[in-house]
Amino acid sequence: MPVKSFLTIEQKENLQNALKESEDGHFRQRALMLLLMNDGKTYAEITDFLGCSYRSVAYWCCHGDPDNLESLKDQRKTII
Repeated sequence: MPVKSFLTIEQKENLQNALKESEDGHFRQRALMLLLMNDGKTYAEITDFLGCSYRSVAYWCCHGDPDNLESLKDQRKTII
């Protein structure tokens, strides 16, 4: 059973603000994953809702740090 309400009020507000303000779709999706997890959704439910892979949801729900929103950004270097 998923853990519900693991985020502090401040963490939740920061994620909600980032979701509204960011133009990076991947970043927004990762922030939303944490918010949905906080609402008690399972990995499978989040996967179905967002249309992404189960593996991605599991990774970001474990490795995304709600105290460090930079952890949700893509760290891969782009080659131009």
